[in-house]
Amino acid sequence: QVQLVESGGGSVQAGGSLRLSCTASGNIARLNVMGWYRQAPGKQRDLVATISSGGTINYADNVKGRFTISRDGSKNMVHLQMNSLKPEDTAVYYCKIVMGLVAWGQGTQVTVSS
Repeated sequence: QVQLVESGGGSVQAGGSLRLSCTASGNIARLNVMGWYRQAPGKQRDLVATISSGGTINYADNVKGRFTISRDGSKNMVHLQMNSLKPEDTAVYYCKIVMGLVAWGQGTQVTVSS
């Protein structure tokens, strides 16, 4: 069984920064992809960024240059540094791991006010 626990959400004004963290526990495969997705009210869950165990990174176009994903493989942690936040970044942010099976965290709210 795999569990993901997110932390670091909160409220910030436009232009501010937040850092999200996710810790995976359980039987974690050496080869995996961890990432962040977000879901705004009434909208689908969308990709924000992913990072593989080999270091390959992928960003959604609307966060490139503002968000940075990183991981600590030894601790099975993934982080998302979010700078220059915009009101449209407001959403519940979910951590995800893919390693044959797929697991999601419970989500953490990010609210950006104008």
